[in-house]
Amino acid sequence: MTEDGIGVPLRRREDRRFLTCRGRYVHDIVRPQQLRVVFLRSPHAHAEIVTIDKIEALASPGVSAIFTAEDVTADKLNGVPCAWGIAGNDGKPMKEPPHPLLARGKVRHVGDPVAMVIANSVEAARNAAERIGVEYRILPAVTEVVAATAPGAPELYDDVPGNLCCDWAIGDAPATDAAFAKAHHIAKINLVNNRLVPNAMESRAALAEYEPATGDYTLYTSTQLPHVARVLIGVLILGIPERKLRVVAPDVGGGFGSKQVVYAEEALVTWAARKLGRPVKWVADRSEAFQSDAQGRDHVTRAELALDREGKFLGLRVSTLANIGGYVSTFGPNIPTNLYGPLLAGVYTTPAIYCEVKVVFTNTVPTDAYRGAGRPEATFVLERLIDIAARDLGIDRVEIRRRNFIPRAAFPYQTPVMLQYDSGDHDGTLAKALEVSRWLSFATRREESAGRGKLRGIGIVTYIEACGLAPSRIARQLGARGGLFESANVRVNPSGDITVFTGSHNHGQGHETVFAQIVGDMLGVSSSLVEIVHGDTARSPFGLGTYGSRSAAVGGSAIAKAVGKIIDKGKKIAGYLLEASEQDIEFTAGKFTVSWYRPQHDIRRDRGCGLFPAGQLSARDPGARPRRDRFLRSGELHLSGRLSCRRGRDRSGYRRAGSRRIHRRRRCRRGAEPDDRRGSDPWRRRTGRRPGARRELRLRPDQRPAPHRFVYGLPHAPRG
Repeated sequence: MTEDGIGVPLRRREDRRFLTCRGRYVHDIVRPQQLRVVFLRSPHAHAEIVTIDKIEALASPGVSAIFTAEDVTADKLNGVPCAWGIAGNDGKPMKEPPHPLLARGKVRHVGDPVAMVIANSVEAARNAAERIGVEYRILPAVTEVVAATAPGAPELYDDVPGNLCCDWAIGDAPATDAAFAKAHHIAKINLVNNRLVPNAMESRAALAEYEPATGDYTLYTSTQLPHVARVLIGVLILGIPERKLRVVAPDVGGGFGSKQVVYAEEALVTWAARKLGRPVKWVADRSEAFQSDAQGRDHVTRAELALDREGKFLGLRVSTLANIGGYVSTFGPNIPTNLYGPLLAGVYTTPAIYCEVKVVFTNTVPTDAYRGAGRPEATFVLERLIDIAARDLGIDRVEIRRRNFIPRAAFPYQTPVMLQYDSGDHDGTLAKALEVSRWLSFATRREESAGRGKLRGIGIVTYIEACGLAPSRIARQLGARGGLFESANVRVNPSGDITVFTGSHNHGQGHETVFAQIVGDMLGVSSSLVEIVHGDTARSPFGLGTYGSRSAAVGGSAIAKAVGKIIDKGKKIAGYLLEASEQDIEFTAGKFTVSWYRPQHDIRRDRGCGLFPAGQLSARDPGARPRRDRFLRSGELHLSGRLSCRRGRDRSGYRRAGSRRIHRRRRCRRGAEPDDRRGSDPWRRRTGRRPGARRELRLRPDQRPAPHRFVYGLPHAPRG
């Protein structure tokens, strides 16, 4: 471990620029001649658009353009795509109606964008937006998920009967029914997991510019996943090659899941930059963010837990109505299904589980990932239900959890809902939690608080978290429309520093510190020598960003694998320098050494090669590869093996005039030379050089140190 490697507490290096007001957000970026955007949004939850009159607004001072759905359709732009589809119980794919960039014919939630106003300033754009005349025919709206599934409820789409996007399920229904049939007690609960509105420190923003000479677009946006945005916006919405769109996500002031969604505003400013030939920028205000940012949760759940007389779990049955909002969002269908149902097993040995989720459209802002995304919802249902069961049966809530824990000897453990756990020590974890929380002395603390007129409570939750969202093969089976890989590129620079290009994105997680520690620890150098580059698809061409608690698990693993390849390449170069086989090179503490080397058998005690000398050689001659019978002729010679020596030579290693003996220039500890006699030196006659100058010593097979078969290169002799 290095002094600032893995496990060493450090001050986050990125915090200095934030605390000194030197962060660089999309809000801070100003391009020459940039235009500003304001979106006119619907004030109604559900209405038909009869007419849009923008003549008066176009005459407003400073207005450059006003776009509506007609303009978007004329340029053949596609709607906002969904990146994760799911299938129902019947195997049919979910209902996925179009999500237009600007409302076409109908608005389906308050805040649905109707028109895009572009002007020289935000004030001019707002004044023009107020002059746009929109005639609506208001329709009945439904905003609550239970009401949306009731017979006769208003329907958002003509081809989506009952507002049902998908009826999804996981588990074994017959086995669960059988478990409930033999239960001694059934605990029941009805829960409402209310809707949440994200409110990051930095509101969403997007700035785009277009270069007509090359046809390249650049989009600066406050996103968690710039590479996904490049594909969805460039390829699927605008219809341009992926290489033509560069997405830059500079410092991002909080994401929490709401910024992993690809939004219509990002695509529209990119398109408008080409239409107008000038940079176009949009920044959401707080009121606008509450009407347009993807929101979270909004579940209504009924759950039942079957138990025997001893309090052992026999079966779990869960039925959830999940509100997906007015449109299918980027990852919206995946949150209340694949990230919810499989987590209902928790850390318990429940033998039978069945979960049914109805994903429902309503006249509300679309929902997507937010703060845990599906996993907190599952934990809330399960742990509340266990508390109720403990109270009903008169069993201590800690004890009932202990009785149902998965024992250590049972791992790997296959749950009834798809997941397999490889390891765990839930009893040990619980014991530690009880110790540090002073659980047993809580009653005393509660009495003390009551004496001061205060109320004190305590709760307990034992849960499991799903992090990483990988591997890709499983994700594709669950409906992902792309892989869930991560990439990393590590470069050891000749200047003596290291650059890491990662596809993960840092918006508060501390990647610039943590990833540098990983690299520094593995390469045996200070993390201060490591630069982390992220958030720019031009510099890090591949990646999937940061979400689902995957940064260290997936992004860090990609970096570790890249560093491993750096070490493997360094072994080739070190073998070249140290005149040893690649298989015999070891790398420890930032230094390459020969595994079989013994100092007492060599004329040098410092036989080894540092990381950066190897990198410098690679930079000078990236294609250099040692021939089978010769190695690099450098100013330093590293003799391998034990060669016989003779006494009585001079300190330079050469014999006096007349000698044809060959020896190195450095003095060994015995003042010795290799025992090799040659009567003539045709090489000297051909080259006119002194003996030992850049020449090779070829040894007989019986002189070569087994098992290596190579020729030792001799150094340049400095004698005059």
